[in-house]
Amino acid sequence: MRASAPVHSRTTAKGSFLREWVEYGLVRALAGLLGGVPRPVARGVGAAIAVVAYLALPGLRRTGKQNLQLAFPRQTKQWHARVLRQVYRSLGWQLAEFCQMPRYTRENTRAFLRYEGLAHWQHAQARGRGVLIVTGHLGAWELSSFYHSLMGHPMGMVIRRLDNGRVDAFVNRVRCLHGNRVLHKDDFARGLLAAMREGQSVGILMDTNMTPPQGVFVPFFGIPACTASGLARIAAKTGAAVLPGCLLWHDDEQKYVLHFFPEIRMENTGSAEADAAENTARCTAAIEQVVRAYPEQWLWLHRRWKTRPPGEAPLYPRKLARR
Repeated sequence: MRASAPVHSRTTAKGSFLREWVEYGLVRALAGLLGGVPRPVARGVGAAIAVVAYLALPGLRRTGKQNLQLAFPRQTKQWHARVLRQVYRSLGWQLAEFCQMPRYTRENTRAFLRYEGLAHWQHAQARGRGVLIVTGHLGAWELSSFYHSLMGHPMGMVIRRLDNGRVDAFVNRVRCLHGNRVLHKDDFARGLLAAMREGQSVGILMDTNMTPPQGVFVPFFGIPACTASGLARIAAKTGAAVLPGCLLWHDDEQKYVLHFFPEIRMENTGSAEADAAENTARCTAAIEQVVRAYPEQWLWLHRRWKTRPPGEAPLYPRKLARR
């Protein structure tokens, strides 16, 4: 006689199954709602949702304020608070844009999307060794690769799988509507090498906290930040071009602008570890430059400096770090 599974295991599995479907249903409902109304209305609703999140999630709010104090110690608390509120607004707008993306065409996006510095990407792409696009959680990062593909330039994206598999599949379907490809972080090295051999472009978010040995400590706002070194190592192996790119909101134009900045020169001294650290620092400096110019559009809610060099004390309070 086959033994039955323990009751608590069946209950847990059933609970996880139901939770996954409930989460998926809520995401699809929200996407349908915001995707079915005019874009200005969707952005307004997204901004309202962001206000609720700002008020309802004090832990994230505290993280954001502390990060701003670390990065901009000479600014006032009032300035920090204003920037943080604008960050939430930017996130609310991005939520709306993501839900609207299936409706976007080359024609109907002309009014609120454009390029700047596209020639930098075109020159790098023409070399035929692939392009590694250094980017971060800036502006409308989900819309950036989507817009590039919409304009006839599909690319790869290195992403982390979402915990909810159904939501993950739905989000990736939207991301890839115009030919984009997803490279998952758990197998990104092999995927990146193959993409560079084929002369493709791949965007990599390089502004999140890592842990050794995947990450190396480089300055970010003058503070050592553990940063993924994989991009620098792939560039060294393949000779791929490395250039920063991000989609930023320009309030004066009422448009998002997809910026491609000049190529980052990669150091090549023959010392793999030293070059990886130096080139990762150069990529991080490029991100910092944009964040300094547009602080209200970077994701300050992430504990960027959580991992500390050996012997250094934590920068975040224990209660904050557990959140």
